Amino acid sequence: MRSTLALLLSTSLLTAADWPEFRGPEAQGHSKAINLPLTWSPTSHIAWKAAVAGVGWSSPVVIGDRIFLTSALPVGGVEDPKADRSLHALMFDAATGKPVWDVEIFTATSPRAHRKNSHASPTPVYADGKLYVHFGHLGTACLDAATGKSLWATQEFAYSPVHGNGGSPVLFENLLIFSADAETDPKVIALDKTTGKQRWAFARQSDAKKKFSFCTPLIIDVNGQKQLITPGSGVVNALNPKTGEEIWRCYYDQGYSVVPRPVYAHGMVFVSSSYDKPVLKAIKVDGKGDVTETHVAWTIDKAVPHNPSMAVIGDELYFVADNGILTCCDAKTGQIHYSERCTGPISSSLLVADGKLYLQDEKGLGVVVKPGKTFQILAQNDLGERSLASYAVIGSDLLIRTEGNLYRIKN
Repeated sequence: MRSTLALLLSTSLLTAADWPEFRGPEAQGHSKAINLPLTWSPTSHIAWKAAVAGVGWSSPVVIGDRIFLTSALPVGGVEDPKADRSLHALMFDAATGKPVWDVEIFTATSPRAHRKNSHASPTPVYADGKLYVHFGHLGTACLDAATGKSLWATQEFAYSPVHGNGGSPVLFENLLIFSADAETDPKVIALDKTTGKQRWAFARQSDAKKKFSFCTPLIIDVNGQKQLITPGSGVVNALNPKTGEEIWRCYYDQGYSVVPRPVYAHGMVFVSSSYDKPVLKAIKVDGKGDVTETHVAWTIDKAVPHNPSMAVIGDELYFVADNGILTCCDAKTGQIHYSERCTGPISSSLLVADGKLYLQDEKGLGVVVKPGKTFQILAQNDLGERSLASYAVIGSDLLIRTEGNLYRIKN
């Protein structure tokens, strides 16, 4: 049984049903799934509910009939914010929610994370039978996805954090790339995905007084050239993902603790400067060097997110502020179509699927919105459990991680 699973996971190619990284197969919160659930509650449309030990806000990764998460368990077994942490990777059976394996990757002595963070916030990424798990400054590892066996693990790239870790890694060719925006000397680092050895590092430079950020990079294609879009404190950099060499950069002054993953459409990337006063910038990606004064198509400075990642549907850009105000604007011009109260406080990223826009707030309220220039809520679904992780899609179902559980929501 285990050997058959290993063969399937190691040889299978990603399918449309898979959700291999943070924000899905396109890395921008889109799913091609249809017939997704519109309504649910703690007692209806629940295929299963699986308890998840420890604390973690990584989002689910789905490959075939397996689901992967990470979590941080207190050393000694008693929950205490000051306790050392045992950092785990977990696999669940997608049909039943039952655990398949649970392995400890690292044991870490670490400072207390921010109340909206955890020691296991980065989402894993999967490719070719391997699962790459990342715990920010606490370490990175590559596992055999079928068995959980460690193929390599490193804590060589430790740094001084602020509020813990957060940004998820990305894969490009033979590289595993992640942001390491520390309290000082922020960097972007690329490891050889086969060995875990450093291949390149980019030193991020800006005038931001607070250097720490938590953003997940996005790889885009610009006229046949790949760009790694990597926002940090005070600046977003576009790098050649093969070498780490800078292509362009755009500054946003003192923005820090940047979290929202960029989205890309209509020849522009859309980024938020995050704290303290977030500004949304639409940046044309065909520039070179410092493009701050030449390639910003438009900006918005109201109801912009500190944490949730945005989404583009056709010509419309959607973004939700952390206080739950959802805005729809013209992606090409920035003209606002509406800005309306939609949820309570929210940190999770937007999901676009089945002709709908899905939001999940921090108290467990799932709101489904009809895309378009007019605001229309289709459904409100309250699980009643704290939730900061983002949605994943499996088949025609939703996966929702809450503070203590993983739910599979069925139609």
